[in-house]
Amino acid sequence: MRVEEVEVIIHPDGRVEIQVFGAEGAKCLDITRDLEAALGNQIESRTMTTDAVSTVQEEVAARETAHTGRG
Repeated sequence: MRVEEVEVIIHPDGRVEIQVFGAEGAKCLDITRDLEAALGNQIESRTMTTDAVSTVQEEVAARETAHTGRG
């Protein structure tokens, strides 16, 4: 079983940085949704890791293949 971790960094200037480890694809967005809402949903920027991006791209490609029947 994969362990998912959330690291929250509060900077001296008040900025909050959230990092998710161990989540596949866009699952990190689901994991942080409630925390982001509690902080006011004022997202200045979001950076997906290369693992998350590649996993999402694979999921999209698999859905497209299943939908079109090509593969």
